[in-house]
Amino acid sequence: MTAISVLDLAPIVEGGDAGQALRNSLEVAKLAERLGYGRYWMAEHHNMPGVASAATSTALAFIGAGTNTIRIGAGGVMLPNHAPLIIAEQFGTLAALYPGRVDLGLGRAPGTDGLTARALRRTLVGGEERFPQDVIELLRFLAPVEAGQPVRAVPGAGAEIDVWILGSSTFGAQLAAILGLPYAFASHFAPTEMMRAAEVYRTQFQASERLAKPYLMFGLNVVAASSDEEAQFLSSSIIQAFLALRGGRPGPLPPPVRNFEPQIDGEAHGRLSGALIEAIVGSPATVEARLADFVRRTGADEIMVTSSVFDHAARMHSFEIIAEAAGRAFASDGVTPARVA
Repeated sequence: MTAISVLDLAPIVEGGDAGQALRNSLEVAKLAERLGYGRYWMAEHHNMPGVASAATSTALAFIGAGTNTIRIGAGGVMLPNHAPLIIAEQFGTLAALYPGRVDLGLGRAPGTDGLTARALRRTLVGGEERFPQDVIELLRFLAPVEAGQPVRAVPGAGAEIDVWILGSSTFGAQLAAILGLPYAFASHFAPTEMMRAAEVYRTQFQASERLAKPYLMFGLNVVAASSDEEAQFLSSSIIQAFLALRGGRPGPLPPPVRNFEPQIDGEAHGRLSGALIEAIVGSPATVEARLADFVRRTGADEIMVTSSVFDHAARMHSFEIIAEAAGRAFASDGVTPARVA
């Protein structure tokens, strides 16, 4: 059974601001809930003028208050930026407010540049190299309190939270497999090791109290519109944003440009470095066929789509088309979303 979910980067568009971006995100989450998407996740990024979800747990509290059934979570929290106890308390608070609905995806990248990472971590010891130990410490804080435990997460201890490992390489795949956790691969921006990471995760998986068998999610950029031509036009915004980011000039999401891709020179193509080779852009029929093909190739248990479109109404329509296309593409095994455990 293949499930489908939403990753929202809370895009701040040119001429917009963070407040509007977050209000738009709530509308996306409400739409996703109505359409039957299983999860709505936000991602932690810092010092990025085009992303409004830096304070991820705070943003998720806003989303949770405006929705009723959809699972909400982080895709993800960049754990080296935080003490594990803080994250246990933050997501324990979310679980107390929205019981049975909270996911916590953990990544080991900083979610920003090196200078900003140092500003974030000035009082912390360690970094990416401590990620496995920090994950284990966090899991202990989320477990039921043991007799004599000197430090506990309140709220957080014993909370009903699905914990995920995120990654864009085999490192995260191995860690998720060893710990017996669900794994989400970042094929929406780093697809080159996608199949290798999937193989590592599935072959090395060890069952745990949290998860009996492997559960693998893939991120996917999808831009859908009424025609292939219109979708290509809308997708030029995310291509421009990727080029700016890879060129060291991150900014708000720019408006789309007609016939943009033929204008990209060789150097710019190099900066993309295959980041969008798995992106699906097109009409309902194109999206349906490409989604079905992607699941056949990857054996995905779940697809998490992100759709960064400049115009909010067009973005909402993109998610509508994706939901309908997924329903047809996965009709043979259904798209019923559920907890992974």
